[in-house]
Amino acid sequence: MTVQHRQRRTLRAAAGLAAVALAATACGGDDGGDDTTASGNGSSSCDEVTLGFIPSWTDGLSMAYLWQDVLQDKGVDVEFEEIADAAPLYAGLAGGDVDVYPSAWSEVTHADYMDEYGDDIEDLGAWYDGAVLTLAVPEYVDIESIADLAGQADRFDGRIVGIEPGAGLTRTTKEEVMPTYGLDDYQLVESSTTAMLAELQAAIDNQEDIVVTLWRPFWANSEFPVKDLADPEGALGSTEGLHNLARTGFSDDCAEVAELMGDFTLTDEQYGSLENLVVNEYGEGQYPEAIAAFFEENPDVEETLKG
Repeated sequence: MTVQHRQRRTLRAAAGLAAVALAATACGGDDGGDDTTASGNGSSSCDEVTLGFIPSWTDGLSMAYLWQDVLQDKGVDVEFEEIADAAPLYAGLAGGDVDVYPSAWSEVTHADYMDEYGDDIEDLGAWYDGAVLTLAVPEYVDIESIADLAGQADRFDGRIVGIEPGAGLTRTTKEEVMPTYGLDDYQLVESSTTAMLAELQAAIDNQEDIVVTLWRPFWANSEFPVKDLADPEGALGSTEGLHNLARTGFSDDCAEVAELMGDFTLTDEQYGSLENLVVNEYGEGQYPEAIAAFFEENPDVEETLKG
């Protein structure tokens, strides 16, 4: 490990601890008593679980509320730590201030964070396969490939509209995609997922050219009339799984929860149903109702998770 690497790790860990410091360790009790909590629907080996996620990334948001419903049904209290960026989330997970990150892009998009913190993180397994990063334009834009963007910066005001600065997609676009395709005339605008979607909506409303960073699975791909640009050089990386990542020792402290999360998977259709209900049909303030509707639409998933 280089000096610079150690310095980055120290700075990120400090940022993570500042962002996600909790009053007490989330999972397990400190009273020295029996650590098994029984409920009418089963039992768990821990009393409380803290889920950390980035609320503007709706895969993590959707999964956090799904697991809150499932675990509370089993008598486990669930706390949320909403964190603005990936770096402090991984640092908090590695430091034990967050128990589980329920939708981590850890194979490709966040591989650098796993290089940094992976020794202090447990991978409980992937719940979804086939996630991918994309650059996208509205369907009316007559460009089909990222390569076609070269030499056409004036059409797009010299901008690729991105998301959070700490996102793996932001790093990949800046360090891999733009150099690979010679997009030196473009600036990657680092903002937030919400701001990016607002710009996308405004451009579509006015039939203007825009290129944005996106990913699949993500509800915006069906909500907006957009198309992925081909990536013939593979600069955005390969497809990957979305994982449940846990702090070191979680599987020992919360064995039944860890096993449940490790066995859990969703199909494209099931995940599409979940995210559409959480984000579009119900929205902020009604997330628990969205989860209830999801289980009503997907009784097989409810049976698997709740028995």
